Amino acid sequence: MAAETVLVVGATGNIGVAAVKGALQAGRNVLAIVRNQNSADKLIKRVGTSKDITFVEADVASDSGVADVVTKVREGKLPTFQHVYSSGMTWPSPSNTESHGITTDRLRYNLNISFEANFFAYRDTIEYLREQKNSSFTMCTGSQGDLATHPLPAITQGALYSLCLGAARDNLDKSVRFNEVYLGFRVEVDEDAAQHSVVSSTEFGAVFEQLLDRSDIRSARVHVTTPEDMKVLRHARRF
Repeated sequence: MAAETVLVVGATGNIGVAAVKGALQAGRNVLAIVRNQNSADKLIKRVGTSKDITFVEADVASDSGVADVVTKVREGKLPTFQHVYSSGMTWPSPSNTESHGITTDRLRYNLNISFEANFFAYRDTIEYLREQKNSSFTMCTGSQGDLATHPLPAITQGALYSLCLGAARDNLDKSVRFNEVYLGFRVEVDEDAAQHSVVSSTEFGAVFEQLLDRSDIRSARVHVTTPEDMKVLRHARRF
């Protein structure tokens, strides 16, 4: 039987690299959306291999980027996929801007790359996933939506919470296992994590590696706020 494939949206970021590593560790192939060849090369360097990874160039922040990828899959130009991991989330710069100091352009930019990119990923893959067997959609969110120590990411993460809750309800009785991974600490690619003493992409990848095979976890929020949570998945429904 051919290995399943995970479509990773936002594959070259800190969280996306973790998703790619987790998928490969779980014995899955990866269909990685990248901006260009330089991004693909960067991902190969960060993961340490190109084996079992197919690359496709698209702008995930565009309302047609992920949709075009799905079209190519349906046309047989790209591998079919059974799982999606979406990780369009960023930290603002500067990170300590107070709410009243956020410019309109910066707000719209962050909403686009942090919220809309995730929304497009969900909207444009969910019907395809419902046609597959044993499929799943995993979306990573951050705790800033609750903490609000950094107002700009707090705004976008709060919106993602609602998106995840709605998707969890919509898919409760469907064929797709939708789950939100709620991340409570900083994750960076391995070489940066070592310098900054934070959790590495390899360490965080263990969460997705486990989640892929946990058919019992559905329409849930998976809490990852301590190192122990990466070893034993802690999950609950929000409704």
